Amino acid sequence: MRTARVGLRLTPGQRERCFGLLASAGDVWACVLDMNRWRRQRGLPAVASYQALCRELSAAGPGTFGELDTKGARSVLRRYSDAWFAAAKRRKDGDASARFPRRKRRLVPVRYYHGIFTLEDQRLRLPAGRGWPPLRVRLDRQVPYPIEQVRSVTLLNEGRRLFVEVTAEVPVATYEPGTEPDPDRVAGVDPGVIHPFAVAGPDKEGLIVSGRAIRTETHLHLKDGKYRRRTMAARAPKPGQVGSRRWRKFRARQRKLEARHKRRVRQAQHEAAKTVIGWAVQRRIGTLVIGDPRGVLGLNAGRRHNKRVRDWRVGYLLRCLKDKAEQAGIRVVLVDERGTSSTCPSCDRRVPKPTGRRFTCMHCGFSGHRDLVGGANIARRGPGGTITTKNPFPVVITHRRAGRHLPGTGPARRDPRRRPHHGTVKRSNGRPRPAPPPWGVARPKRGSTNTAKTTNVG
Repeated sequence: MRTARVGLRLTPGQRERCFGLLASAGDVWACVLDMNRWRRQRGLPAVASYQALCRELSAAGPGTFGELDTKGARSVLRRYSDAWFAAAKRRKDGDASARFPRRKRRLVPVRYYHGIFTLEDQRLRLPAGRGWPPLRVRLDRQVPYPIEQVRSVTLLNEGRRLFVEVTAEVPVATYEPGTEPDPDRVAGVDPGVIHPFAVAGPDKEGLIVSGRAIRTETHLHLKDGKYRRRTMAARAPKPGQVGSRRWRKFRARQRKLEARHKRRVRQAQHEAAKTVIGWAVQRRIGTLVIGDPRGVLGLNAGRRHNKRVRDWRVGYLLRCLKDKAEQAGIRVVLVDERGTSSTCPSCDRRVPKPTGRRFTCMHCGFSGHRDLVGGANIARRGPGGTITTKNPFPVVITHRRAGRHLPGTGPARRDPRRRPHHGTVKRSNGRPRPAPPPWGVARPKRGSTNTAKTTNVG
């Protein structure tokens, strides 16, 4: 199953109806929470199964939740039931930090399954409650999947922008004889912050995907957010006090920028995963052994590194790679990556982890890229975490960059938030400044309409 997010082109009336559906779904979610809270106060078991929740919904009768129809309300019940049983499973496995869903939401996504909605070209028809006309909206681009493969659509809101997530059942890719991925050809993948993926493959080939543009986008977004919060701190409402109109506009602007930042990072992570899968398909790699670094996410390494790890979104990064690998017919194996970046791939001896990008073994003199060393050691590990094979270290290294759509990554575009004097700037300066003129050409004075004159230098 693959999912694509598509924007909507809406009139003011259609936009109001879409937000009304999301608000009605939030009412369904709040009713379930209140019902289970009352049952918990009386010592009764919670109603969590999907069938029992549907019976409670039927007892409420039609028209209880405004324009939202029964099928849309049931999708909210399905979401609650899945979240409740997922938390129960985690608590049963010993995870005391797992929490049951008890937080109310004003807007909740609504999902419509196959046979309920109608999708033709760029027009989507969604059902409504009894007595309401169906909601017809227009998509801002073509759905990237065949219409007959679409299984569900989800209406959601992100930063006051409305989207539709289209989920389709995409078959596994087919290849010509002799070009399909070979399961015996194994490559190790080392995920990281600076380099989202470092792949050590067979035939002494490697791939390094740079994520410095993603890290820069995260740093600049954090810097702008700090300045906005510092500016509006004096106008923040006190506990129990209603915020002013200026404060509400600031919060709306903040949510919009947060949503834009998340979309940019998600797109860059998808680009990085697509680059890895395309590289693996060209070399007929049939097995990707991926190091799972999520075991270190709970360690306290200081506020700076903790923030860096939280912005990493490694779970979503691995999910992107796994989904694309399954579609390409490549098997994915997750192993423990502990000690892979500090073990020499030549003599198998432990070496202090280098601070830079260069790994050097003091025992045998081996030297190579630190992330590729981790990828090579991960490729040699089996599901049990032990070294099983002896792969050669990559000699031919391919470098790629993720996040070319981010501001400032193109050769002819400059990020308006950057200036050459970083220390004196505390916020975004808005519109970008023009590039300086070539050497020997004088800059025209402000307000002057004359063209620049060439001056002799020396």
